[in-house]
Amino acid sequence: MGFGRRIGDTLRVPGRGMRRGVSVAVVLVVAATLGSAVALTAPVLVADLRADPPAAAPPVPRPVLRALPTDAPLPTTAGLAAVLDPLAQDMPGRFTGTVIDPATGTSLWEREPERALVPGSTGKVLTVAAALLTLDPTDGFVTRAVAGTDPGTVVLVGGGDPTLTALPEGENGTYPDPARLTDLAAEVKESVTGPITGVLIDTSRYAGPTLAQGWDPADVDAGFVAPIQPLMTDGGRRDPALQDGPRIDDPALAAGRAFAELLDVDPDTVREGTAEPAAERLGAVLSPPFGELVEHVIRSSDNVLAEALAREVAVSRTGEPSFTGAAEQTLGALSQAGFDPTGAVIVDGSGLSTEDHIPAQLLGALLGAAAAPAQTERDTEFLRPILTGLPVAGGDGTLDDRFGPDDGSAPGRGVVRAKTGTLTGVSSLAGVVTDADGRLLVFALMSNGASPATVRPRLDEIAAELSRCGCG
Repeated sequence: MGFGRRIGDTLRVPGRGMRRGVSVAVVLVVAATLGSAVALTAPVLVADLRADPPAAAPPVPRPVLRALPTDAPLPTTAGLAAVLDPLAQDMPGRFTGTVIDPATGTSLWEREPERALVPGSTGKVLTVAAALLTLDPTDGFVTRAVAGTDPGTVVLVGGGDPTLTALPEGENGTYPDPARLTDLAAEVKESVTGPITGVLIDTSRYAGPTLAQGWDPADVDAGFVAPIQPLMTDGGRRDPALQDGPRIDDPALAAGRAFAELLDVDPDTVREGTAEPAAERLGAVLSPPFGELVEHVIRSSDNVLAEALAREVAVSRTGEPSFTGAAEQTLGALSQAGFDPTGAVIVDGSGLSTEDHIPAQLLGALLGAAAAPAQTERDTEFLRPILTGLPVAGGDGTLDDRFGPDDGSAPGRGVVRAKTGTLTGVSSLAGVVTDADGRLLVFALMSNGASPATVRPRLDEIAAELSRCGCG
């Protein structure tokens, strides 16, 4: 039974977060994204250019994008071993890897795939997979403003949206099409008849510490992550335009102060509070859909947004909205959907923690399910946004500066699509590639204990070898 069949028949998670029959159509226009997708071919030239073509016979459009061949030959295990074994043998540090045919679910090559290593940001694959299996992809985070118990007081209720921005209309930071505090403030001003005298911030949606085990507190100033709170603007960045710029120590308070200024309230008077369950609703703004946010997480490797999605999985599955609860519910969602999380230990949703350990075979299984061709028209391809968000080698996201034209991995440029992972002594790469025969393959590669400067080019070379390998 192939992964595609499993998606259509079993990968549905019941409960409060159950998918509500929403089918997401994703248009893919980049080569090698998935088994039933389209591959880029050369443009078809017009053979007969006439000066006066008949008006009644316009030219018939010919497709430039067409599906990958369904009969492309499958690489043999011996053929792949001949190419990949020497590269794996020379890989520094502790190494694990797997190559899978997503159309059949067959493992074609592996090197200790059950061995759990620190994944770095490839751990985000687990988080976004759980989110797509649990949440409605057309829903989003909701940030609300309600009336406080004291006259003239407004409570800003954090709904978990780190993409919320205080920037004015027409200006964006690192997040596309974010919800805006300016819009929420405008709604509040229309709803409140008297003067607004105070602002409270409600962060009760989350529980537990704001930094995970295995995180370095210096990562906040370094720009890798912000303290995880359910209320913040622009991912807690001091400069909304900098993807990895320094973060704010108390992003919820900063968001509350920005909101107060928009309501002409002294920002120094903002304090914490809790909204009453029956409080009058004064306004609300909605983030982009979860499906789009998943793509952004995968493409840009945004740690804060990944953590927010993990917490939302916990909330939807009635778990504790903390690091511990989110990790438990992420693995629970994957297990309930039919994946085997044996060996996986996670303490956060971003892969930033050095205490996360994930086997390559789990990464491969998730990406294999995402890339599997639909077996019937009724199959719902829940995990597709993982693939549509994968960075393109040498093109965008976290792969924009890799697979250079002069590198040994140059053959994979524009063909490999993959999620990266890098920490001190940690390098990983997991994604999809089309081989020389037009067969889509999934790979997951991880190394621990050696410098990323040494390992990353070698991981890229393995992926590039897959792109030019017939390996029959």
